[in-house]
Amino acid sequence: MRYGFWLPVFGGWLRNIDDEQMPATWDYVRDLTIKAEALGYDLTLIAELNLNDIKGPESDSLDAWSTAAALAAVTKKLELMVAVRPTFHNPALLAKQAANIDRISNGRLTLNVVSSWWADEAKKYGIAFDEHDDRYARTDEWLTVLDNCWRVQHTTHNGSFYNVDDNLLSPKPFPHRTYSGIEKALSSRPDPERSEGGVERPVGSPATNSGRPTLYAGGESETAKNLIAAKCDAYLMHGDDPTTIAAKVADMKQRRAKHPHLPEMIFGVTGYCIVRDSEAEANREVDRICSQPDPTQSPAGFANFQQWTTGSQLEKKLSLRDYSVSNRGLQSGLIGTPETVRQRLADFEAAGCSLVLLQSSPQHTEMARFAAQVMPHK
Repeated sequence: MRYGFWLPVFGGWLRNIDDEQMPATWDYVRDLTIKAEALGYDLTLIAELNLNDIKGPESDSLDAWSTAAALAAVTKKLELMVAVRPTFHNPALLAKQAANIDRISNGRLTLNVVSSWWADEAKKYGIAFDEHDDRYARTDEWLTVLDNCWRVQHTTHNGSFYNVDDNLLSPKPFPHRTYSGIEKALSSRPDPERSEGGVERPVGSPATNSGRPTLYAGGESETAKNLIAAKCDAYLMHGDDPTTIAAKVADMKQRRAKHPHLPEMIFGVTGYCIVRDSEAEANREVDRICSQPDPTQSPAGFANFQQWTTGSQLEKKLSLRDYSVSNRGLQSGLIGTPETVRQRLADFEAAGCSLVLLQSSPQHTEMARFAAQVMPHK
């Protein structure tokens, strides 16, 4: 299992708690990331929203891409997974920007491709907002352009959303991935440069440790899952119990099998983690973050939550308890004593996950506790 954490670009993950003691500032995220790297974490996920989804649109939030570039210069081995939304980025320009950050980090940049959901944010930034399936059609074409710009010179593309004529992009991304735990991530996978029978993988299909950042993505609609199986390297899931996650992994493996020239997928799950000396103490913390104040009295965050649930095609209806913590994090059940949480992580690993993306609050305290009491010593 590789251990990642969500970078608190919104000042936290709790919609009912105003001040989580983790300000949305460069100083805080820089110090947290450097500390996390020293503690043995493998990865940070840097979410991309121009408005604050958790604390309300008026609150501070950090820009994902400039933050990632800055972190690339002050870290040495951490994987920097940056969320990117095709709606907001021209693919050829993003390919250039990402390749440069990847060079700064010596091969540690990866992307989490997100097909947008927040209509109000798009309007406030002058971006046209597509309907659900149109967003995924854009993402499909966007990935083709991005991948070709990274792989070859003089690429040309004429499509429904993008037109690129004789693109030149130098330097290309770093020749291979160098982040913490890359050997573990790839140890059970076939050679990414060749498919069965030694036939070379066609240009435009995902690789694992070749000269291209790894592509992660998540989504629960049929459109999303089919696209991810065809064009991405890894599938990221919101919080759920291990049995549900195992079923999702099995489903995505079947979808991936329709593309035999591609390597096996990587699977990751999000979880909000509360480690305490007793189960009762951990449950008291759950009650605190979910019950005070009443979620219906938090309109700044709740309006965003409603747009997310209506703008996404989710597999299950979410409760106000789910609303209290980002990304269905409590449903993963990473709550209790160190022994309980370690067993839960083992269950996720048995379900097919090799990556867990943790949220906690405040992170400078809780991530140190998790590293000391739950993570295996490296």
